[in-house]
Amino acid sequence: MPRIRAATIEEHHEMVWADLSEAVRRLLLERDYDSITMGHIAAEAGLARNTLYNYAADKKTLVLELARRASRPLVEQVSAIARSPEPAAARLREIVEVIVTGSTNRAMRLMFLPNSSSLVTDLPDGQDNPFTSLVAEVEKVVRDGVAGDEFHGADDVRLTVELLSGAMRAACERVSRDPAALPATVHAAQRITLATLTSRNTDAELI
Repeated sequence: MPRIRAATIEEHHEMVWADLSEAVRRLLLERDYDSITMGHIAAEAGLARNTLYNYAADKKTLVLELARRASRPLVEQVSAIARSPEPAAARLREIVEVIVTGSTNRAMRLMFLPNSSSLVTDLPDGQDNPFTSLVAEVEKVVRDGVAGDEFHGADDVRLTVELLSGAMRAACERVSRDPAALPATVHAAQRITLATLTSRNTDAELI
């Protein structure tokens, strides 16, 4: 039986998951996600391979669980902000800060490393994707802003949020590469997001 490294089994499991996240991060700095095996992850985390299989049956399952663990506190924060009585613009500004800051979490950073594109592809679509509810909360805030005449030009809310998500991913990737850039990156992401949604330019003026 593996040695328990903490006072309780639950604390031990959390420590192992933290080690697994860090192991995957280090491996992604060295090689493409597709070339990483469960054996590589076990060795990097200092686990026996059969112990690793107690946590996940395969790499895809492991990545999904890491994503769930990374996204859970983020979704809870964003959900609370989205349901607050503040104006939509203030809520969105706060959400942008929470999301970009969340990219400093070591499990979240896995999604933004240079060799992680296939890792992101491994996450399922729809409700099984741990980040789906996060997008839904942002869409809610944008709809509130449109209904309250704070936001303009977002006739297709889902498409607008998808496009803004690209800017958010770029911000998270920058912070993942350079954590010291966090304050400036948060400010730039907030400015770009709110400028996009509060501009009253017509389609004719943009042509």
